[in-house]
Amino acid sequence: MRFPITISVIAFALMGAFLFSRCSHKSKGENDGLVSYNYDVRPILSDKCFACHGPDKNKQEAGLRLDIEKFAKAPLRETKGAYAIVPGKPEASEMIKRITSADASYQMPTPESHLGVLNENEIAILTKWIKQGAKYEKHWAFTTPQKTKLPEIDDHKWARNEIDYFIEEKLEAKHLTHNPEAGKEALLKRISLDLTGLLPDIQLQKEFVADNSPLAYEKIVDKLLSSPHYGEKMAIHWLDVSRYADSYGYQDDDIRTQWPYRDWVIHAFNENMPYDRFITWQLAGDMLPDSSKEKILATAFLRNHKITEEGGVIPEEYRVEYNLDKVKTYSRALLGLTVECAQCHDHKYDPISQKDYYQLFAFFNNSKEKGLEGLVNSGPAKTPVLTITSEDTKNLLQFINKRDTASVKVCVMGELDTMRATYILNRGVYDQHGTEVTASALPAVMKFDTTKYQKNRLGLAEWTVDKRNPLTARVFVNQLWEQFFGKGIVKSTGDFGMQGNLPTHPKLLDWLAVDFMEHDWDIKRLIKEIVTSATYRQSSNITKEALAKDPENLYYARAARIRLLAESIRDMVLGSSGLLVNEIGGPSVKPYQPKGLWEMATSGRGSLTVYRQDKNNDLYRRGIYTFIKLTVPPPSMIIFDASNRDQCEVKRLTTSTPLQALVMMNDPTVLEASRVFAEQLTAKERNPEQAIGKAFESIVCRVPDKKEAGILTAYYNDQLSTFRKKKETVNKIIDVGEYPHPDNPPDPAATAALVRVINMIYNMEEAIVRI
Repeated sequence: MRFPITISVIAFALMGAFLFSRCSHKSKGENDGLVSYNYDVRPILSDKCFACHGPDKNKQEAGLRLDIEKFAKAPLRETKGAYAIVPGKPEASEMIKRITSADASYQMPTPESHLGVLNENEIAILTKWIKQGAKYEKHWAFTTPQKTKLPEIDDHKWARNEIDYFIEEKLEAKHLTHNPEAGKEALLKRISLDLTGLLPDIQLQKEFVADNSPLAYEKIVDKLLSSPHYGEKMAIHWLDVSRYADSYGYQDDDIRTQWPYRDWVIHAFNENMPYDRFITWQLAGDMLPDSSKEKILATAFLRNHKITEEGGVIPEEYRVEYNLDKVKTYSRALLGLTVECAQCHDHKYDPISQKDYYQLFAFFNNSKEKGLEGLVNSGPAKTPVLTITSEDTKNLLQFINKRDTASVKVCVMGELDTMRATYILNRGVYDQHGTEVTASALPAVMKFDTTKYQKNRLGLAEWTVDKRNPLTARVFVNQLWEQFFGKGIVKSTGDFGMQGNLPTHPKLLDWLAVDFMEHDWDIKRLIKEIVTSATYRQSSNITKEALAKDPENLYYARAARIRLLAESIRDMVLGSSGLLVNEIGGPSVKPYQPKGLWEMATSGRGSLTVYRQDKNNDLYRRGIYTFIKLTVPPPSMIIFDASNRDQCEVKRLTTSTPLQALVMMNDPTVLEASRVFAEQLTAKERNPEQAIGKAFESIVCRVPDKKEAGILTAYYNDQLSTFRKKKETVNKIIDVGEYPHPDNPPDPAATAALVRVINMIYNMEEAIVRI
């Protein structure tokens, strides 16, 4: 199915809003009638009961706790002789009596809780569960992943690797049929965008279409995985995770020079650094026995948080605030847990106490970092600092693109010589010290064995990447899966806890996680396994039957249509027009931006009070290198849902608004790219139909069909006629942007007409959606 040639009013269901409702997984119920606590019961209790009868001891009404079996089945404190749950006897269980009662003074949840009454299906599930014995299970995400044998399926011929067996099993159970493989043009565009963030050029398109060998697709995958641009594409997600930015945030929001960390992330992905090492260096590279400047640089991951330079702040308050941010980033990015909920009280849904939280906090509490270092303009990096010299980039850190001889300073981690005491903070307030605690990881996830792990960040890193840790591999595999399929196997990418979504394919997630660890945390191998699967290679066409049965494509009967990342939209425009400068790494750049934005949102202090646009090649760098000021993020990228980087973000939202169409029609970068591309084509191609065809192939990555070519040619002729009559409007079209005109400019009217056509192609939905 192809998109029509119309100006994309992107608000019109470009991607559709992802629905965050729980998936109705019935892995056991579908097969044998058994009710699963993990997949059927716990979600109901978490939604309706845990707020008053969950892990938070301070909020346990009537002393009843339902998340732990021995407490849930104990005698009720306030109702003599009664039990909330009587295994095998729902009619004798106080829980069932109360959730079915119409008496407002007796029913649960209480009306004043505003949690809502349980529906008939929820009541039936709880009743059946109790009748079957009310068996509890450990939360699925806290159990060790198991690599089960491949499912038995009917369609063996379709499967290309193990992934497809798990997908096909669910499709058959849901009476769905997978799509055929996508056409070669669509497949090449998809894999190129997913692995490098760039469109394939016309020459590569022709070579791939002409290559009918059995390994043609695999050769393309290998070529793209070995491209230096692979690291740039992969780094975009990790920069969201690590909240990378080029300024400090808060009111004064001065410049910081963390960009060598970005160069390291790109380098690490290109070198295929194993994920366990990638994580260890970022958490504790400075504490490794063989530490080096590269390993210390990696710890900038923990220092990318916002930093205040404002006078009058209380240093200890902000020192604590920075550590709170580290805990949140660590737990959300690496463990997929909302640990920050336990900062002020025990977690209301997950088995994480406030004590657990501050024991985790203790790992980061011994840093040399200060809450306030000095006055405004005290420098682009705060203590502890790593200084990178030209000698370093020549010999040790050759992946860093340092353009001049001046040293670069980066905020990194470093430990105090003496241990700083850590306390539980009453209500999370920085100076309200409660009980003293020592460093330890989350017991609900996995025991922190002090005979094996040191009580410092290096010990935490080793605990995190221990193959027995049930979360680390699952969480990363899920994040990767989301990049290629538009959503994770667990849709709540940053929440694997009680309130998160259940995995749609739990056996597949576990199989991939174990396989990932068994193969030494090899990221490129995992990605190749995903993108060479028949599941990934499907067409994105949608049948009425599949849409009716599975509107959200939870079971992958088709490929996902995914709107390009904000950075990739910029790269698509610059790359297809020939403007893109493919330099890897280096300091951030300032492309075109509406005037006055920085000036209107500044305290007047610091070096970022006025936006000074860059010139020449720096205007045409990839989106990943765009300067990010935390208080005023790049507007065109934010409109396309880029992270504003003020906190760890593991999943970007995808919105559709009219502003996105306005960007594609009016942004100076898009208009300039249209003009430069038109000048090139008008000079080379005397036949406008051929010029239009090349533009279409370069942007959409396929040959236009007869109808599309006819519409575009008619539009070109209409615009050419207009510009012949109104010559004064031509200059407004072709004088956009700072890129120089050719020495012998082609026909201005013909160029302006082609500019309009190219701009129209850029505004096609198919241009900004990976299908």
